[in-house]
Amino acid sequence: MDVQQLFKRLKKEAECPLCLDTVKNPKTLPCLPSFCLECLDKLANFARTQLQTTIKCPICQTSFPIPDTDTFANLPSSFHLNRLVDVLALEDSSVQAQKCNSCDENNPATSYCFVCQTFMCAPCFQSHQRFKATRGHRNVLIDKLQAQDVQELIGRPEMCSQQFHEDHPLEFYCEDCKVLICLKCSIVSHNQHLVTDTHKAAQEQKMQMTESLAKLKAEILLYENEIKKQTELKDKNVTDIMNAEKKMTDSVEEWIRDLREHEKKMKEKFREIYEAEQKQHETRLENLELITTQLKSCVERGRDVLERNISAEILETNQTILKRCDELINARKSDRYKSPYFKYFVQNKFDIFDQILVTKTDSSMCLAEFDHSEIGTESNFVVVTRDSEGLQRYQPDDQIKVNILIPEGDHLETELKDSKDGKYTVTYTPQCVGQHSVEIQVNGQPLACSPFLVQIRQRDYQFAFKFKSEGWLAVSDTTGTIAVGDAFSKIIQLFSSDGKFQMQVKLDGEPFSVAFTDCGDLMTLVSGNDNKLHLFSEEGQFIKHINDKHLKKPRHLSIASDGRLIITDEASNEVKVLSPDGNDQLLSMTDPNCDKYPECAVYHQNKFYVSYPWDHCIKVFDKTGVYIHDIGCGGSNDGQFNFPVGLVIDKCSRLIVCDAINKRLQLFTLSGKFLSKLEGEWFCDSPYHAAINLNSGTLVVSPIWGNHIYVFH
Repeated sequence: MDVQQLFKRLKKEAECPLCLDTVKNPKTLPCLPSFCLECLDKLANFARTQLQTTIKCPICQTSFPIPDTDTFANLPSSFHLNRLVDVLALEDSSVQAQKCNSCDENNPATSYCFVCQTFMCAPCFQSHQRFKATRGHRNVLIDKLQAQDVQELIGRPEMCSQQFHEDHPLEFYCEDCKVLICLKCSIVSHNQHLVTDTHKAAQEQKMQMTESLAKLKAEILLYENEIKKQTELKDKNVTDIMNAEKKMTDSVEEWIRDLREHEKKMKEKFREIYEAEQKQHETRLENLELITTQLKSCVERGRDVLERNISAEILETNQTILKRCDELINARKSDRYKSPYFKYFVQNKFDIFDQILVTKTDSSMCLAEFDHSEIGTESNFVVVTRDSEGLQRYQPDDQIKVNILIPEGDHLETELKDSKDGKYTVTYTPQCVGQHSVEIQVNGQPLACSPFLVQIRQRDYQFAFKFKSEGWLAVSDTTGTIAVGDAFSKIIQLFSSDGKFQMQVKLDGEPFSVAFTDCGDLMTLVSGNDNKLHLFSEEGQFIKHINDKHLKKPRHLSIASDGRLIITDEASNEVKVLSPDGNDQLLSMTDPNCDKYPECAVYHQNKFYVSYPWDHCIKVFDKTGVYIHDIGCGGSNDGQFNFPVGLVIDKCSRLIVCDAINKRLQLFTLSGKFLSKLEGEWFCDSPYHAAINLNSGTLVVSPIWGNHIYVFH
């Protein structure tokens, strides 16, 4: 390369990015670019006038605090730029010339000896040529420098700046102080320190620098890939918006003239979305490009140091470069902006029910999580909305539609609950067995594999065991204790949930019915002249009598979830509802068209269910005691009765009826639809009384004859 071209390149390299002149007193920012000290201080002063406490690097836009002294004089000087300034001064006559290093005359240097590594004035050069010891040294006149000479001058050894050491090169590196030193320094100031050869130390740190720069190069690849991905998303975003706009336009054009204004408004909305989305993408791209610029800037600075391979420069800049590399590698990476999905759909082609839905939910990635379902049981499944990466995502504007068809084709009522986290719980209660078709749409698009087929199963009771006893039944929901009221023996027997006898309570009359309160106490109706209600603890300890003037000839007692006492009265053919303490009659009910007495009564979901054995049906009353309808009629077919007696409602909200003379249990929905029946050898003696544990689902049945209690799970 021609020497003039070289000087031109070096001058460009030594140019301050701020003033565009050859750098003066170059200072290096922590992000590695170098500037004139005066330029940096001017930048700081201007920032101060704007009430700012930081400045941004003009190259990579990294922010740095302004020193309290308002000057960046304490920043490190650039080794390489200082060398360039020195060398460029040899070529530029307008710059103060290099001084002679061989004499004290302070004369301008006219030549340089590469062996002695010193600048010389004309008289010194002549003396240098006369001495036999130095006559053969390689010397070059400054005004006749060649390109190779300039390169060697740039890479010449650094001389010590300590007083009296100026003629000694910095040949050693103090590992303790992390500084370059000369031979004298190693003896005078660093004699107790770990000192190594400059080239050896530089090679070790060169490896560290190389590894860090390699990591930065890998980061550059990642960010460039992110830029590519972000650009693809940006392009896809444009395509989605334009496709949605086209669909909207095609739909609008089918409408009549008075919808044109609507089309205009919708296009304006699309344009707003387009601009907003493009702004989001541009922001992400600018950020990514900025980080990439910072990474490349660091790599470029480090690569230049490595290519020049000057030990002193490597050692001087190593820590700064390593620190900058760590800062960039550990910098928080901004999230990739993924545009929401854009859809345009019309709910009614003759009315304006269209809308623009902006959502990140990807209908093709959404799913439904089904569990098994059983007839008469409240069931549910979950619809999960997800984004394009399959991650669960909640978007308030998402529209979830669910339609369940029973085998006959009718619609089943559903309830949708939004959990505000991307999960939507669909609740339904199947009323018949068989395959149900579940259609699910998210934002107007059906889920993959929709409609789904869900098999509704019959939930049957299975016989578990039996134990000896007979009479009216009650089961504690808390402990599972089974109470049996034996009218013939005038006792109440208590059994554990597995049928083991625990104890018995002796009464002064016949127990016609037993029931457990919410707190676990045992209440029983005892026949007699005063029709007392007896209250015992679950351990069988007597608590008190409750005399009730409202009762004439009570037959059955049940306790509602709110503590009210529900008692059937044979004498008045009524069902009476008493306060929890039994003192007040709150309600009474009877079917005006029926003159028979009721046997059992239970309350569930604001309705009373009452068995009428002699009418062979179950009568239903509302919460105010008004008769609504019958369930069943006389007969032996499914859904028909022959002397129905005991009633319970299980945890699946199924009505279970002891169909005594038909020797079976029948299960119904609360609306009266027959579901199934339970019959077999257990009911040869006619099931008469029943009780249920709502927590465990255990069903306990007592026949009218025989001396066994049957337990079903």
